Amino acid sequence: MKIVVIGTGFVGLPHAAVLSEYGHEVYAYDIDESRVAAYRTGEADAIERYVNEPGLADIVAENLNRYLFFTTDISDVVEGTDVFFFCTNTPPKRDGSTDMTFYLDAAHHLAGLLAQRQNHQRAILVNKSTVPIGTARLLESVMLEHGVQNFGVASNPEFLAQGNAVEGSRRPDRVVVGADTVEDMQILRRLYSQFVNHVRIRYLETTPETAEAIKYMSNTLLLTYISFWNGVGARLAEALPNIRMEDLKVGVTADARISTWGSYVSNGAGGSCFGKDIQSLIYQMNRAGRSTDLLQAVYDINEYQKTYLIDRAIHEAHFNFNQKTVALLGLSFKKRTNDMRDSAALKVVESLLSRGVRAIHAYDPLAMDEARRNWFNPDKNHLFERIVYFDTAREAMEGTDALYISTDWEEFRGLARTISTTVQPPYLVIDGRRMIPDYDTLVAAGYDFLPVGGPLLRGRLAEAPYGENGQEVAPHSTPALHTI
Repeated sequence: MKIVVIGTGFVGLPHAAVLSEYGHEVYAYDIDESRVAAYRTGEADAIERYVNEPGLADIVAENLNRYLFFTTDISDVVEGTDVFFFCTNTPPKRDGSTDMTFYLDAAHHLAGLLAQRQNHQRAILVNKSTVPIGTARLLESVMLEHGVQNFGVASNPEFLAQGNAVEGSRRPDRVVVGADTVEDMQILRRLYSQFVNHVRIRYLETTPETAEAIKYMSNTLLLTYISFWNGVGARLAEALPNIRMEDLKVGVTADARISTWGSYVSNGAGGSCFGKDIQSLIYQMNRAGRSTDLLQAVYDINEYQKTYLIDRAIHEAHFNFNQKTVALLGLSFKKRTNDMRDSAALKVVESLLSRGVRAIHAYDPLAMDEARRNWFNPDKNHLFERIVYFDTAREAMEGTDALYISTDWEEFRGLARTISTTVQPPYLVIDGRRMIPDYDTLVAAGYDFLPVGGPLLRGRLAEAPYGENGQEVAPHSTPALHTI
């Protein structure tokens, strides 16, 4: 089949690449000329500058100019195209609603081209991006406004986990297709023939509105689960004595009705979907006159989680961040990606700078170029000049007063020895991802350890506990080997 994918970001590029693997003729379209030029090179470094997903660059290189083509102009490829996928950016507005500017610009542009085509064979316009419920009807109205003939609209939401987009595209847990007619359903079955009647993959056909709602419900339920563990599980283990967080997780999720996914505590969930989608759903339900109390609580808990460890450090450890140097390990919102959208690290940096830190020593295996270019550019805010980037975790820790672990990169799990051979107590370790299982060795050596989902552990050998205004305070009474 001949396919056009509109938008080549974290959704569009993996989708286009995997479709080309199955022998479809795929044209990946984007108005960003530098992005398209990078993809056309077929070089991993250039591709991963924009979308860094394991295995993705290899697929692009293998199929480039054979089944996969990149373009900034689709006027020449509209003729004979069977399916158009909309994978445009749909960012949130301040009021929680969805900014449809990019989407509508693309829709009107495509509609103008489709109205002028010579071949009026059936074409299906498919929303792949997460869009407000009812957007398929909006897309239909745009096409009718331009006089487009013989078309259908559909919703086919993506359920990809970043860092696993290629595998998730090749072997999804479900494929949801929402369309109006039997004809359109049949075309989409041809497109996804490898998934229809699959023994493991659920192929669901429904209405466009239901498909759009499934995406919002899925992401919101996942965030609800994460917020429950952070808002209840973590708080229990932080406030009450002798609760072992890992045992709590095992004991609760032993019930077959309760998922193990998300049953961990952290410094908050980020990424391009969870926060944006729940805000959009809150907005849509408010517009419909329905209560959103539960959804608002879920969102608020997750946002609070991103900075509350800094508040704990101030109030429990009596650590004064003013004129201190802090090592920040992890900038991306999760491991195996360079995506920093809604990352907890954004809020951590904001909080640290607002408290007057002298410097932030940052390290992330993939996201530092992204941080410098788009998020912490000193040309946009002079305070970002206080962020210094390092090539290793050890180098980032040298000369610092405290450590904050913000992302769950696997290499951060073995940091206890690195910490003990790089910095000396008094020193505060803030573990926002519970990445240091042998924390007891650090505490025994005098380091203060403050984890999410556990009490502050004072180093038994610490000589100068931190004071709010540089003043020393009495040592914490919590036993050093208190379970967390």
